[in-house]
Amino acid sequence: MITLTKEDEPADLDGVTHLSIGASWDPTAGSSGGVLGKIRRKAGTDLDLIAIAMQGPDPVRIAGLDSLDPLGNGSLLHTGDNQTGHGDGDDETVTVEFERIPSNLTSIVFVAAAYKRGSAFQRARNISFKVYDATGGSSQQVADIWPSLLTDDNACAVAKAMRVGTGWKLKVINETGKVKQGNEQSLMRFAVDK
Repeated sequence: MITLTKEDEPADLDGVTHLSIGASWDPTAGSSGGVLGKIRRKAGTDLDLIAIAMQGPDPVRIAGLDSLDPLGNGSLLHTGDNQTGHGDGDDETVTVEFERIPSNLTSIVFVAAAYKRGSAFQRARNISFKVYDATGGSSQQVADIWPSLLTDDNACAVAKAMRVGTGWKLKVINETGKVKQGNEQSLMRFAVDK
């Protein structure tokens, strides 16, 4: 079992064949009360969990947004877009099967963003990113990452899986920043810097 925090060195993933990252959040009315507050809570807010597969310094595939299986072989899968934050457990999840990741990919950066216009971290509460060892069909939580509430940023680099020789390591990043909403290039540049 591995247990991860931002302060830790990258964790060796020997024996971990499947890894999942889940994002969860709750809708909020923000500072709005009354009818407007009820409408905002019912509508929810749309955050997006995105995995960006890297070939050296270059982003080459995205899991998330409208791409659920960007490698076409099931090795990097996204569960789909939850646009409200309603529901229990993780709202969006990305699962990696390391043995099937093509050898030309060197890392995968996991980013959460208020990507679509009109969405914002400030319109969500209880934002949490969980890391699971999903080896053997189980789902054992190894990290729970909470971004700061004191940010005006709209993106968070959650973690990065890096190929090291024939194995993989995972580093918790938990750093916020800004991306231009609706702009994939801005999102990818944010990931490249991690």
